[in-house]
Amino acid sequence: MSNQILVLDTKKTQLTPCLPSVADRLLTAGKAAVFLRYPFTIILKKEVIATPEPMEIKIDPGSKTTGIALLQGNKVIFGTELTHRGQAIKNSLESRRALRRGRRNRHTRYRPARFLNRAKPKGWLAPSLQHRVLTTLTWVKKFIRLAPVTSIAQELVRFDLQQIENPEISGVEYQQGELQGYEVREYLLEKWDRKCSYCGAENTPLQIEHIHPKSKGGSNRISNLCLACEPCNTKKGTQDIKVFLAKKPEILKRVLAQAKRPLKDATAVNSTRWDLLKALKTTGLPVTTSSGSRTKFNRTRLGLAKSHWIDAACVGEVDTLELLTNKPLLIKATGSGTRQMCRTNKFGFPSRYVPRFKFVKGFQTGDIVKAIVNTGKKVGEYIGRVAVRTSGSFNISASELVQGISYRYCQVIHKKDGYSYGFQDHGE
Repeated sequence: MSNQILVLDTKKTQLTPCLPSVADRLLTAGKAAVFLRYPFTIILKKEVIATPEPMEIKIDPGSKTTGIALLQGNKVIFGTELTHRGQAIKNSLESRRALRRGRRNRHTRYRPARFLNRAKPKGWLAPSLQHRVLTTLTWVKKFIRLAPVTSIAQELVRFDLQQIENPEISGVEYQQGELQGYEVREYLLEKWDRKCSYCGAENTPLQIEHIHPKSKGGSNRISNLCLACEPCNTKKGTQDIKVFLAKKPEILKRVLAQAKRPLKDATAVNSTRWDLLKALKTTGLPVTTSSGSRTKFNRTRLGLAKSHWIDAACVGEVDTLELLTNKPLLIKATGSGTRQMCRTNKFGFPSRYVPRFKFVKGFQTGDIVKAIVNTGKKVGEYIGRVAVRTSGSFNISASELVQGISYRYCQVIHKKDGYSYGFQDHGE
């Protein structure tokens, strides 16, 4: 089951999405044309006077991946997972800083530090964090332009870092009720990749395990907790982990190292959650919020698989859900290139130069094109991303790299927009 097709009329008014089979008939009959390839949208060749059924966007923000779902009532008609590039931004800034510092040290006299002159404005976010807010807002606005969206729901997830470090800090009154402990369990599942820490078993019930047994003075701090399947948990019992894994030094080293993994992802979500809420309110639509515990509770109660877009569909008050798709659109932020005209090697010395003009014969590197070659050695039809050359002989990255395709055979089907796209089949 694929995502439903978004529909616009000739005046770009949002209409109720349709099934892929209906869109195919409209395109074949010439009553509609392709408006956008990703997400796939058709535009009718006439004006339609209708009152479409209102839709809701639900968002499950994440540090690395954000889930987005479009719902009509309790029907999930479109799902997507947006992968951020926050770490890539951080790495690029660190690399630039190192290169600039190296050049200053080589070619200039000593200058006093100026960091005290550079006060950050109130509410400032690091570029890697601001990117998460802006890319999510970009796609929310795009869906609002393409579908009859009337409301937004956001999971205002909050990882209580102090509670994660010591779940007993607030006593038994903290987070009581049927949702008690869901934040800690969810964090452990993410931290240990939903696998048994000792044998790597997947798709099996996992139990919270104390690395250093409580009977020997171990605490409930998150750094002392891991996940284990029932056989491993029973076999370990109250043994010290160094005794239990004495014959498996590699696993012992990995478990001890992973137990001390920092809370970077949880901190990133905490830092951006309110900024994202403020950004969503700028759309002018009503925005509701819900806790991460409620999302986890809804998904568990409905027996749904763990996935970012399914988590998004479970945000807020949910009685039942009907999944009309199992192939979410996978969106990955790749960036829009760089303004750097001179590429450098790892030491900061010039290695190559790039053309001043980005467009060649109306094409730009990164455009998705369709090329139909009728003559020569490369006869065939190719669809993929193009890499332009000033000579007009392009390379197309389809299932494999095809070189030397003339621009005359190419037709743009999706302009470069800083994202790559794909689909994931979750099965029936």
